[in-house]
Amino acid sequence: MTPISPSNHPTSTSRPVASTVGAPVNPDGLEVDAIRRLTDRRGVLKAVALGFGIVAGAGVLAACSSPPVQPDTAAPMPPATPGGAPPSAGAPTSEIPVGGGMIFAATKTVVTQPVAGTFKAFDTTCPHQFCAVTQVADGKIDCPCHGSQFDITTGDRVAGPAPTGLTAKTITVTGDTFTVA
Repeated sequence: MTPISPSNHPTSTSRPVASTVGAPVNPDGLEVDAIRRLTDRRGVLKAVALGFGIVAGAGVLAACSSPPVQPDTAAPMPPATPGGAPPSAGAPTSEIPVGGGMIFAATKTVVTQPVAGTFKAFDTTCPHQFCAVTQVADGKIDCPCHGSQFDITTGDRVAGPAPTGLTAKTITVTGDTFTVA
């Protein structure tokens, strides 16, 4: 049996064979072709462009997102009514300022009184990244995380990145107290 060498290999006429010290000789020259493709000018430029594309893509994704904020740690919540009664247990209507509101952290509820005698209730969870709203001022309910603001009458978004308004809750006024379900 005759050993195959570069000179009598059937495909040796179609590909040159390179010999390097210490490297195994490949009669087909496949390693040499692969190395040439990877180290020629176009191959290097393609690899560099691909690397920059991956880095740029990761940078764009990182810039478009922000880490979620935990609702309970976003900002300290103001206390509920002075008696500490959550809205589900009945709270005095006199505690809710006209044109303003109060946040009840225990039940995740914000109660507002846009005009005298009209009470509204909303969930405190901001629909943007689920932070809890922390303040009612100037006719708006404010989220401290990214600046979303909501109307005290409707709960609709009036500013900021929130995609929708606050979720309404059912409020019942009986005499001089209210409850929220």
